[in-house]
Amino acid sequence: MRYLTFLIVAVATLIFAFLSFHHPFFIILALIGAVGTGIGIYNLFQTHHSVLRNYPLIGMMRFFLESIRKEMRQYFIESDTDGTPFSRNKRAIVYQRAKVQLDKRPFGTILDVYQPGFEWLSHSLAPQHPDPKTFRISIGGPQCTKPYSASVFNISAMSFGALSANAIRALNKGAKEGGFAHDTGEGSISIHHREPGGDLIWEIGSGYFGCRHEDGSFNAERFVEQAQSPQVKMIEIKLSQGAKPGHGGVLPGAKVTREIAEARGVRIGQD
Repeated sequence: MRYLTFLIVAVATLIFAFLSFHHPFFIILALIGAVGTGIGIYNLFQTHHSVLRNYPLIGMMRFFLESIRKEMRQYFIESDTDGTPFSRNKRAIVYQRAKVQLDKRPFGTILDVYQPGFEWLSHSLAPQHPDPKTFRISIGGPQCTKPYSASVFNISAMSFGALSANAIRALNKGAKEGGFAHDTGEGSISIHHREPGGDLIWEIGSGYFGCRHEDGSFNAERFVEQAQSPQVKMIEIKLSQGAKPGHGGVLPGAKVTREIAEARGVRIGQD
């Protein structure tokens, strides 16, 4: 039974080949059958897939159906709330916002509100303005002359060079408008960090970028100059990097432009 389909195709090919001498239409059928027979013979002797060795022709349907499994599930089986991490409902809102279309959903819900872990926001009959200090943490002890009230939500370390100038400006502008801090990353402070005027966390790593001499040693004068900038609210010392203990990230010399070299205190084109 395993080879029944293959045998039927092989026998049909021989019959079509014989009938092609009487009518040219059967030549096309014979060629199609020959292709199927050839594929079946190849699958019989290949050693990579046991399914194809046992079912030389119909076994190929298994791999075809497997290849379109995601599409079949997304279009015909998945409901509006099944998908993870983002359901179809959530993806639809993203699509609508990207097209500048109406992104509102009608009143009511198709979600199972009794499901364990279901989250919601309760309506308040007596709403109040939130305290701006609720989600902020004061950093700096009694010896600190300039403590900083940091938001619990900030922008993590991503250097200029790894990110473009537009990305740095956009992130820092968001930090200023949102009232939180922007970590410069190991690549130090660039002109694009300063332009929007958002609060900065200046990160210093093993390369001393932004406070180094030409030979790579620590430059105390440059450090004081950077640290006294009103925009710099905190200084982060990067002791190590998980992927490269004792070392920092490496930016290839080909990517070290004039702006990057100016921010880091290195030579243009130098790794």
